[in-house]
Amino acid sequence: MSKFIIQGPVKLRGQVKISGAKNAATPLLAATLLTKEPCFLDNIPRIADVLKMIEILQSMGAEVSFLGPHKLRICCRKINPSKINQNLIREMRSSILLIGPLISRFGEIELPEPGGCIIGSRPIDTHLLGFESFGVKIKQRGHLYHFKAENIKKATVVLPEFSVTATENLLMLASRIKGESIIKLAAAEPHIQILGKMLIKMGVKIKGLGTHNLMIRGNDSLKGTKQKNIPDQIEIGTFAVAAILTKGEVDINPVIEEHLDIILLKLRQIGVSFKIKSNHLYIYPTHKLNPFHLQALPYPGFPTDLQALFGLLATQAQGTSLIHDPLYEGRMGYINELIKMGANAILADPHRTIITGPTPLYGTDIRSLDLRAGATLIIAGLIARGETTISQGEIIDRGYENIEKKLQALGANIKREE
Repeated sequence: MSKFIIQGPVKLRGQVKISGAKNAATPLLAATLLTKEPCFLDNIPRIADVLKMIEILQSMGAEVSFLGPHKLRICCRKINPSKINQNLIREMRSSILLIGPLISRFGEIELPEPGGCIIGSRPIDTHLLGFESFGVKIKQRGHLYHFKAENIKKATVVLPEFSVTATENLLMLASRIKGESIIKLAAAEPHIQILGKMLIKMGVKIKGLGTHNLMIRGNDSLKGTKQKNIPDQIEIGTFAVAAILTKGEVDINPVIEEHLDIILLKLRQIGVSFKIKSNHLYIYPTHKLNPFHLQALPYPGFPTDLQALFGLLATQAQGTSLIHDPLYEGRMGYINELIKMGANAILADPHRTIITGPTPLYGTDIRSLDLRAGATLIIAGLIARGETTISQGEIIDRGYENIEKKLQALGANIKREE
């Protein structure tokens, strides 16, 4: 068990290098199962979820080697799905991404239901409905699922929701099925787009990347490839909020501006002083923040993974803000921790919170409830008066690479204790 100890308040200054996207890295790793040839991945963050996914691949017989701090060579020539580490599957939500490529390549697998952050009910029904549309037979015994693809075939699938991982799973499943398959109401996030680009390099024909309708013409002889990961838009947003709240001046890079459209729009509405130029986002000191209304939505809407961070931003805005996250009912748990620090906030229901600012925050003992809540509380500690101790800090390692070291380089007084 880790904990972070933070002395505040502090003003951040300097430059921070953004790691590769967590939410893109795990599907890129899963996609290497689709071919027997080596794949080379670059800009892969060394975070807990990525390292667990690598360990799961290795448990099945994959050859994985680091060619540099963030470069990987992966060869899945000799894979045995029956040897998969089921305990690790139960620990991470994104392990669900292994189902599509494993069914596609081996035809029959058995896996437990995946785990991950406790942020509300996240059933895998959308995945199961999609698999069944392709002809996969599914049997469930408790939390164990048996998948068998006796008559797997091309299909047209209409998703009941904009599910990112279901879209990625079905995209990988369809990649080895001959004929044209269609996924309607597909999610369109940047990490789906980069997965699609990798699959195209491997020999799949895909139309519609970045839209909500995907057309996939599969190929059962996919080849190895090279793929570079995109910058993590959530980490970009995290450090932007940290710079804003500490009234600091921070150069955040690299960034891809088109991935940040709704985030930058919201920052303009709030009155934040910033500039974006040549893949750099520059945050300048802002002394008055406007209150705002925010609703988390599927891409290109505002990302749910930044909802908590903007909730913290609202505690320092001049007035009352309303934040609505209809996607997960457990994403508001951080509010109770901020209230302990002095925030003026009300939980209207599991999906909505009303926050009035500005209010000073004070250091206290709090805990990281999930990955994004944990990052939010670290930043709260940076602007709070006195010492803040955050328990369950290891949860934050699931999605942030060396977060305390990056903050220390910007001037934060933060340390980790085991």
